[in-house]
Amino acid sequence: QVQLVESGGGLVQAGGSLRLSCAASGRTFSSYAMGWFRQAPGKEREFVAVINSGGITNYADSVKGRCTISRDNAKNTVYLQMISLKPEDTAVYYCAAPRINEIFTSSAYYIYWGQGTQVTVSS
Repeated sequence: QVQLVESGGGLVQAGGSLRLSCAASGRTFSSYAMGWFRQAPGKEREFVAVINSGGITNYADSVKGRCTISRDNAKNTVYLQMISLKPEDTAVYYCAAPRINEIFTSSAYYIYWGQGTQVTVSS
């Protein structure tokens, strides 16, 4: 059973930064892509970033240049570094893993999900 546990969310002022972490267990972490999604109140879950086993990444246009996804295979952990945060970045952020090692941007391809971590950006 794959388990994903996010941490690092919190309250930050606009212009600030946060680093989210997602610890994974239950399968060979280094062999699979890992992604981040977010869901704001009243909105659908949306793609944020993804990284595959080879380090290839993809980002949503809304966060490009402000977010960096990375992974530490020795720690079975994927990170999302966020800078220049805006109030519109406020959401619950979810770590997710697809069945195969592809940089999918659609949540439909992700079969494992964490419980989410709240990020709130005040203006």
